[in-house]
Amino acid sequence: MKVILLHEVPGLGQAGEVKEVADGYARNYLLPRELVTPATKANMATLTDRVTSEKRRREKIDAEQASLATKIEAASLVFSVRVGSGGRLYGSVTNQDIANALQELHQLTVNRRAIQLTDPLRHLGTFEVPIRIAPKLEPKVKVSLVAAGSEEEKAAQGVQSVSPEPEAAPVAQ
Repeated sequence: MKVILLHEVPGLGQAGEVKEVADGYARNYLLPRELVTPATKANMATLTDRVTSEKRRREKIDAEQASLATKIEAASLVFSVRVGSGGRLYGSVTNQDIANALQELHQLTVNRRAIQLTDPLRHLGTFEVPIRIAPKLEPKVKVSLVAAGSEEEKAAQGVQSVSPEPEAAPVAQ
């Protein structure tokens, strides 16, 4: 029996594929679970319509993701942070801070979980932080950490900068 897969079936194929299966397998397992539909002329026409609309939708999503990637590549973030000895920050700059800064300064909405920051940034410097938009699309945003009140911060005033939320200091008793 020839069937069209409606969902992925392990060992058989992906959704949208046309497969030849045993009559009993289709009648007793696949059809009652609504995993397939018989491959009639009408269902085949519906399948081609569904495939073309899915292809158009996928192309639109890919174009939007590519546009977002170019905007992220062009973005540059400067964080003015308080530092201690050795250029070590009081606190850190996290992926949430980067996501908030992208939204605030560049109106780019990025999920904080998409920002591929293994550890929070705790030292002064410039970092290339990758952002996973799609499986093979990972643009990098330039993040600079400068000391508050330093010459670098004054030079960066031409570029919009962000101060991360200050962490609450422990209360001495």
